[in-house]
Amino acid sequence: MELSWSRWVRCESSFGLLLIPDLPGIFALAEELTPPSGIESRRMLAVFEVNEADRLVQSLSRLFVSGNRWYERLKSSSCYLRYAVVADPERRRTAAEALKNWLSSQKDVVAQTFERPASASLPIQQEAATVAERAVDRVMAARSPIPAGV
Repeated sequence: MELSWSRWVRCESSFGLLLIPDLPGIFALAEELTPPSGIESRRMLAVFEVNEADRLVQSLSRLFVSGNRWYERLKSSSCYLRYAVVADPERRRTAAEALKNWLSSQKDVVAQTFERPASASLPIQQEAATVAERAVDRVMAARSPIPAGV
């Protein structure tokens, strides 16, 4: 099922939600990750919540109420949201469930990755480098040589 998602929007306050339609849909919340020092500084977002709503703007506005479970996280870190308008309730429920299942499965993968002892990560990095090196070698071998003097 393909959904038409919005761009990521920064969650600074409920005023940032003024352009979100008052329609049914699905939304995702993510937190910007800061890579550890020494690692390439690409911006990355980690999705921590996926949910459906009968009225997107109303549900998203509730995120900024002090009793909401995500209020402190939104207030204290750099969080973003994106949404997709999905009018059909069954399609919305199915898509939200599929995304929640995916998110749950990814949490397990991330937990396993980050719970490894530091000494265990070196062989994994070496293995990844070896796989990448072999891939580069295959690509380079498949290229036709450039004739000299051209």
